Amino acid sequence: MSRRVRRRGSQSKDKDKVIISSPVYPETAEEYDICRPGGEIAGGHDVEWTRLPDDTVVQLFSCLSYRDRACLSSTCRTWRLLGSSPCLWNSLDLRAHRCDADTATALASRCASLRRLRFRGSESAAAIINLHARDLREIAGDYCRDITDATLSVIAARHEALESLQIGPDPCEKISSDAIRHVAMCCSRLRRLRLSGIREIDGLAIGALARHCSRLEEIAFLDCGNIDETALGKVECLKFLSVAGSRNLKWASAVTYWSKLPNLVGLDVSRTDIPPSALFRILSSSKNLKVLCALNCLALEEEANHNPLGSSHAKGKILLTLFTDISKRITSLFSSSVGKETEISGNWSSQGNNDKSLNEIISWVEWILSQSLLRIAEMNPVGMDDFWLRQGASLLLSLVKSSQEDVQERAAAGLATFVVIDDENATVDPSRAEAVMKNGGIPLLLELARSCREGVQSEAAKAIANLSVNAKVAKAVADEGGISILAVLARSTNRLVAEEAAGGLWNLSVGEEHKTAIAEAGGVKALVDLIFKWPTGIDGVLERAAGALANLAADDQCSMEVAMAGGVHALVMLARSCRVEGVQEQAARALANLAAHGDSNSNNAAVGQEAGALDALVQLTCSPNEGVTLANACGNASHGLQERAAGALWGLSVSEANSVAIGREGGVAPLIALARSEAEDVHETAAGALWNLAFYPGNALRIIEEGGVPALVHLCSSSGSKMARFMAALALAYMFDGRMDEFALIGSSSEGTSKSVSFEGARKMALKHIEAFVLSFSDHQLFSMAAASSATTALAQVLEVTRIQEAGHLRCSGAEIGRFVAMLRNSSSILRACAAFALVQFTIPGGRHAMHHASLLQKAGVTRALRGAAASASAPIEAKVFARIVLRNLEHHQLEASV
Repeated sequence: MSRRVRRRGSQSKDKDKVIISSPVYPETAEEYDICRPGGEIAGGHDVEWTRLPDDTVVQLFSCLSYRDRACLSSTCRTWRLLGSSPCLWNSLDLRAHRCDADTATALASRCASLRRLRFRGSESAAAIINLHARDLREIAGDYCRDITDATLSVIAARHEALESLQIGPDPCEKISSDAIRHVAMCCSRLRRLRLSGIREIDGLAIGALARHCSRLEEIAFLDCGNIDETALGKVECLKFLSVAGSRNLKWASAVTYWSKLPNLVGLDVSRTDIPPSALFRILSSSKNLKVLCALNCLALEEEANHNPLGSSHAKGKILLTLFTDISKRITSLFSSSVGKETEISGNWSSQGNNDKSLNEIISWVEWILSQSLLRIAEMNPVGMDDFWLRQGASLLLSLVKSSQEDVQERAAAGLATFVVIDDENATVDPSRAEAVMKNGGIPLLLELARSCREGVQSEAAKAIANLSVNAKVAKAVADEGGISILAVLARSTNRLVAEEAAGGLWNLSVGEEHKTAIAEAGGVKALVDLIFKWPTGIDGVLERAAGALANLAADDQCSMEVAMAGGVHALVMLARSCRVEGVQEQAARALANLAAHGDSNSNNAAVGQEAGALDALVQLTCSPNEGVTLANACGNASHGLQERAAGALWGLSVSEANSVAIGREGGVAPLIALARSEAEDVHETAAGALWNLAFYPGNALRIIEEGGVPALVHLCSSSGSKMARFMAALALAYMFDGRMDEFALIGSSSEGTSKSVSFEGARKMALKHIEAFVLSFSDHQLFSMAAASSATTALAQVLEVTRIQEAGHLRCSGAEIGRFVAMLRNSSSILRACAAFALVQFTIPGGRHAMHHASLLQKAGVTRALRGAAASASAPIEAKVFARIVLRNLEHHQLEASV
């Protein structure tokens, strides 16, 4: 796979996280490359760092990540003190890190003034009480599927000053109404409660919220199973209520009680089954309601198809649905009346000025829109194309401009998600991707990626990565300087940021025009460093880094950059030690591409000489680990991994030393097993590798002994791939053109032993199927006309029907070309015809390496052999015609070279 997309962010698997450790930091300025007063930095300017005002240093610290703050804090006593300033530790985002009890305890000394905390995963949820941040006001936990009543209750008990509690978007199915009651009793200052996926929220829990939390202004019960609608109608302090995605709601009761809430100004019923009658009853009967959001409500949309609903406003109330102009409706909130709308675009939250009530409404609208649009994008329901193209893309871009960090993140995640229509095959809808580009989304996302907030960086990088699957968008990203931005983000110490940036470089590196730019921006070194930086359990980072390097390695110049940056060692390390199939596949693909340049650079030899490289690739074709049993169960393993591992061996086997080593390391048997695979792509790579191996007599005998002749005969006669059939025929021709006879007579394969095989029987079988392969391209009438005529038109017609398009990408060495020339003089007419057929494919004008092959043939003095084959009375007609076509091809290349 040459690219990768993701529809959703990382899940809460603890193994995907990085443990925050306490490294040994340097204690002196010299050790940390910080100049003392009067010193000089690399730029040549005198900087007295220690004389900077304290507030300036603190401001600089605020722009750094936690790790960088810790590094700088360790340089001197003054900076250690400033680095612990309470204003630098009023907010903490632990989502990119594994936060266990020990980590939280280590951070506790700096968290006395902590007000806002974000974390990811249930382990982190259980650990945060060890921060001793008793004055926490906001807690937001992502992907806490396994969080329990006990954990949530302890969090509430230890943080009585809590004003905002948000757990989601993963369903919290282990949380019950008991924990919600406990939250209500402990956190009397609670103003906002947002929970996702609770199975049941009963009246007792909601009643406790109404009694104990007199300041509670916002409740969001998203995607919940059962909610007591009547009890919600008694939380009279509520201003904003969202039940988006919740099921089993009794709408008659909901309308009766919710419409009586005296302070309710915003209601979100998106993704529910609310009927039109209930919706209009709420609109008409709720006194203070300003905004009713009902996105992706099927009953409303079906009704709208027959009776337009979107044009109605009930006494100044605004209805937001998929079939209304949402941006225009939100804009109307800023007008003195609904009928007089002003033109406001972009950042809605900046338009409220000093109107606190309006700012609260806009902030809530942004949050519920970002939630619902992301959820709809994840579900990817049918029939949404018109919405996304008409207003969905521009809405998400407007939300990207929000002043709320979590809204920005979800909007960027929505942009990353809604463009993907098939994440398994990395398929992005071109119209949706280009809609983002046309609405100015690329510079906006790149600006977001420059943010100092790592959560925003990560989501922006993911959006850029997915959009860049589209070639037009990829060009726009490159033109806007996106490659340099992603290369910088790939060096981030935040694993989530680095992972998404690597994904962006992976997708951009598909384009040939972007490869050099990535290398020039330092992207190659950044990607190689990622492999060494993160442990093997972090498979998302490793797969993306290896995938990007694989694409870059396909370019001759970039492949040398990969090698110089230590990429060969890094990729071999992955192939040897990683047990994640996706990572193995990309590492093998990268090694295959590095090796595929043959004699154009030294990387083929470099890979072969890397300790353990050949052994690792051979093991990838036959290892029983992690279900990757390719040799014994080809049909059960990933076709991708089979193809990549065999492809790497194919490329490496161009070298004689590598080819011999592959045979010695046991690579023949797995490749024969792969030749029996049902996948055509695997056929090609296995046949190509066996063709290269068969060039050397020792390997040719091994192939016979391991039962390779029947496998190659089957490919030659039955594969749906012309290329696989062609290379299988060439492998068989190498094996039986006479060079192996001496080895066969003495039976000296590896360790000097020979299995019981019928050499003569294998030869007859091979020649029979080589002949059948060549004849399958023959048309007797057409060949007879070409043989009898001196006109080039007849030869051109033969060439048209015999050409194998992909064969133009094959590159032969001088020794291989010499072998085909020798085969033209072989006593076997079948081998003469096969050699002539092969030389036709290698010299067809327009082929990638045709000029190279023509030059080698001229040096080998092939003209006499070709003329002899063309004039031979005993040669089959196919050999004669093919020889004439090769002569014609050589004349063409001579003329071309002389121009």
